[in-house]
Amino acid sequence: MLARYSPVYAFQKQPSMIDCRGHLSALFFVSGCNFSCGFCHNVSLMKNRKQGIEWNRLEKICQSFKENWVSAVTITGGEPTLHPGLLELVSFLRRFGFYVKLDTNGSSPDVLERSLDRVDYIAMDLKCSLEGYKTLTGYKNTSRILESITLLKRNAKDYEFRTTIISSVHSFDEVKRMHLLYEGAKRYVLQPFVPHPDLPSHKFRRLERTRIDLMQDLAMIAMPHVRHLDILSN
Repeated sequence: MLARYSPVYAFQKQPSMIDCRGHLSALFFVSGCNFSCGFCHNVSLMKNRKQGIEWNRLEKICQSFKENWVSAVTITGGEPTLHPGLLELVSFLRRFGFYVKLDTNGSSPDVLERSLDRVDYIAMDLKCSLEGYKTLTGYKNTSRILESITLLKRNAKDYEFRTTIISSVHSFDEVKRMHLLYEGAKRYVLQPFVPHPDLPSHKFRRLERTRIDLMQDLAMIAMPHVRHLDILSN
């Protein structure tokens, strides 16, 4: 029997055309994260988990999305794999016939493994080379990151790795070091850092948006190591 409250803390009222390739997607946000990235755009979802939406309300929300031609749900955060009700949420969404995409930072390979046959697509962030994780994200158990990477490459139905390119972090040498992580990946996505006045760290608030020419140059380093590479400009 489901608990009263779902893992979904919030949702975006307007469906997205860009978060789930080939689908009009609802965005469901799960609160709580074990990373402390200073450039995170979802500040309200960081740190401790907050009470979610009641299941009966979530059912009405899903029905409304279905009636408006939404075919997919993206579960994002925060870090969804930290919530003990994640798999129940996936099963719940399946009842509506949704294609289900899961966003993750890769810190819970055990949960990802149990999710592989339940979700359609997994997008995992590669923040930087493993040596830089503690400084950039506050997370130091990088063996779990590596375990998740290997798991997705070998067993996921469909997946991508993605990196938010920050000019002060992702030098040419850094992206070269990162090839040990994205080597052989089915899809690797580079997306620009976008400054915002509410970012957790003042240091990142002062940075400029990542230039497209820098992303294109860095893509040339990564491209020989992956099967497909995308550059997002939005």
